[in-house]
Amino acid sequence: MSIPAAFHPIIAQWFREKIGRPTDVQKQAWSKIIAAEHVLITAPTGSGKTLAAFLWAINNLATGSFETGHTSILYVSPLKALNSDIQRNLLKPLAELKQIFGTRREFFPEISVLTRSGDTTATARRRMQRQPPEILITTPESLNLLLSSQGGRSILTGISTVILDEIHAVVGNKRGVHLITAVDRLVLLTGEFQRIALSATVKPLEVVAQFVGGYKFNGHSHQPNYSPRPVCLIRSDGSKTYDICVKFSERHQNRPGQDTIWEPLVDACKNIIHRNRSSLIFVNSRRLCEKLTLNINQKEEKPLAYAHHGSLSREIREEVERRFKNGELKAIVATNSLELGIDIGSLDTVVLVQSPFSISSAIQRIGRAGHQVGEVSRGVLMPTHPHDFLESVLLASETVFGP
Repeated sequence: MSIPAAFHPIIAQWFREKIGRPTDVQKQAWSKIIAAEHVLITAPTGSGKTLAAFLWAINNLATGSFETGHTSILYVSPLKALNSDIQRNLLKPLAELKQIFGTRREFFPEISVLTRSGDTTATARRRMQRQPPEILITTPESLNLLLSSQGGRSILTGISTVILDEIHAVVGNKRGVHLITAVDRLVLLTGEFQRIALSATVKPLEVVAQFVGGYKFNGHSHQPNYSPRPVCLIRSDGSKTYDICVKFSERHQNRPGQDTIWEPLVDACKNIIHRNRSSLIFVNSRRLCEKLTLNINQKEEKPLAYAHHGSLSREIREEVERRFKNGELKAIVATNSLELGIDIGSLDTVVLVQSPFSISSAIQRIGRAGHQVGEVSRGVLMPTHPHDFLESVLLASETVFGP
């Protein structure tokens, strides 16, 4: 099956030439999205969920179904770094589409893509109010701030599509409450809009779908009546293959009580870095991130690894991401700042130093390797103590990750 006939022929041509055939999840999702249904899409990393969510909305902008000159598409994710990555990944296809439309002598509108977060300067925020982007990328916290100011609300009066990415990361905590209450406040401002939620690792689907859909107000204020919005569940039939091993060296097991774990751990990380072209090492805290990076780079002529975490400035984070993606760095040591879907190029191996706090987090982290459709995600779990070893074995088991 090719891209649905409802898409503009030039957009369909671009997809065939640049992407190829739709993935299973894209084929399922587009039929529902085109029908204007609310959807919750769950599929393995690298299966094309984000493009499935965006492409019909871009088609509507290109064909005039969505008006330009104001914000029509709102994308919300819990991670600032992911938002910057999404912006970069949208600008390229938009430029390619504009070029193809131009060669066919057909009109393609100017489609602006901007991010709004704590990193956005005051000057950029004022400019955004004067010239709202057609696609606005933000976080739950920034969306609430926008809704709390007159200038912010002026940007959000014409929303047609809201995309909630990595929904699993917020659905069970206060950030999820912050997010969904902002989405419901948005309804009062702009009217009903299509809701599209994305995740690779969310369960139970039915409960999360209820969370995403919320309740629609019917009737009048003196006689309130609410009904749940139906949300269609899109499950990918495709499978994801993981190749995972657990390394718990004899030097860990047999070391005297007073000896540090760092020397064998650092040596193991260095061996992996030297053996591969590109490696991503995840840790569970910013302190451990800095400490491990320092120890890996000691006694080296030039740094083998760079740190990446939320306390670093946006400029440093983006420079590390850019250099790694371009092949200028061999390794990054990161917290969950690189966990959620960020495109940092081709990865040989992901290393998890200590087991993460949840199975979904482990899947997300290891899924950074082999991120493209059909590729194998390879990971190494490095526990640092016996209990951590048991957790790592459980995470690596076939019953958790599947064949």
